[in-house]
Amino acid sequence: MNFRMPESVIELAQALVRIPSVNPDGDPGTDCIGEEACARYVADFLEAAGAEAFLDEVVPGRPNVIGRFSSTPSTDGQKKPRIVFGPHTDTVSVGGMTIDPFGGEIRDGRLWGRGASDTKGTMASMLWALWVMRKEIPDLAVEVHFAGFMSEESAQLGSQHFAKHHGPYDLALVGEPTELQIVHKHKGCVWADVITTGVACHGATPERGVNAIVKMACLIDALDTTFREELAAADSDEVLGHSTINLGMINGGTRSNIVADHCMLRVDMRVTPGLLAKGGGLKLLENFVTKIDPTASVKLSSQSHALDTAPNQPGIRKLQGCGAGLVGAPWFCDAAFLAAGGTPAIAIGPGSIAQAHTKDEFITLADLEAGAAFFTDFLKSLTTWDVSV
Repeated sequence: MNFRMPESVIELAQALVRIPSVNPDGDPGTDCIGEEACARYVADFLEAAGAEAFLDEVVPGRPNVIGRFSSTPSTDGQKKPRIVFGPHTDTVSVGGMTIDPFGGEIRDGRLWGRGASDTKGTMASMLWALWVMRKEIPDLAVEVHFAGFMSEESAQLGSQHFAKHHGPYDLALVGEPTELQIVHKHKGCVWADVITTGVACHGATPERGVNAIVKMACLIDALDTTFREELAAADSDEVLGHSTINLGMINGGTRSNIVADHCMLRVDMRVTPGLLAKGGGLKLLENFVTKIDPTASVKLSSQSHALDTAPNQPGIRKLQGCGAGLVGAPWFCDAAFLAAGGTPAIAIGPGSIAQAHTKDEFITLADLEAGAAFFTDFLKSLTTWDVSV
């Protein structure tokens, strides 16, 4: 594509929304999948802002985009701390949307389209601040980098790859719509399949078989009541509250005239950092299921880290000085994977998570401009980096 420099953060966000970058996992709702086109546009923007930019392929056709701004040596000869701005370039499915997902339409003081809130609006605000500060960045007390992560909406492959090959940093600002508050804590996520088995037979003589769906019904009742209470009591976080479980999907049997010999229930547990430190929610689930039905089993589908970044980091204090407060979140994001790799990480960005993944996703123009101003002020504050508490 021929790159044309946008004239404002709003025009930049429009351009990003108009580049389809739908995560291909599940049902994307479009043939326009993958992050490469968006990554290339961001690389062009970073180069225009004076950074060294390159694509770092994680899986075929799906790269991270990385930008590194030059930095003058510190006056004391010490190596400068490094910070990285890290939004993600992928979006969720566009299936069922009631607006043009890639239109980038502006009306009613809002920018509409898939990713406007999650998280191309934040990405535009971060990039625009880097553009505004491009001449000052080399002389800051820190090295400034940018990483646009692929695959955040499923599997988080981009942040895991980046943490392994490019970390650690002294601070990562992961882009998410947090209303410009500092998410320094969030829950971990455990997806697991609870499986019951039975004995199939003709549906006309169900007494001759063992119905796995009926067995699952007993487990569902227990999981939704007793286990929910046990999970909540296992640990409570002063910011995040207690761990939770959602019974999200169920599938069983093969035909209505056959007694079901299998049934699978997919559960989603959001687990506090404290519970993870005690061994996690999966073991609790396994023990509970076995107690209710010794013939049932639990199979882990996926597990994501919790985030628990200490707020006394120099960069977090700088963000607070720009007016951001400390908050927690029930969702998870790339910040946890960077933190697991040794980088103090937080999530922050303009806009509301309430607009993420919606059928008519938008971000207000005022939020976009506020985000760009906020990140510009943050960069301006980095003339010093005080590690003392």
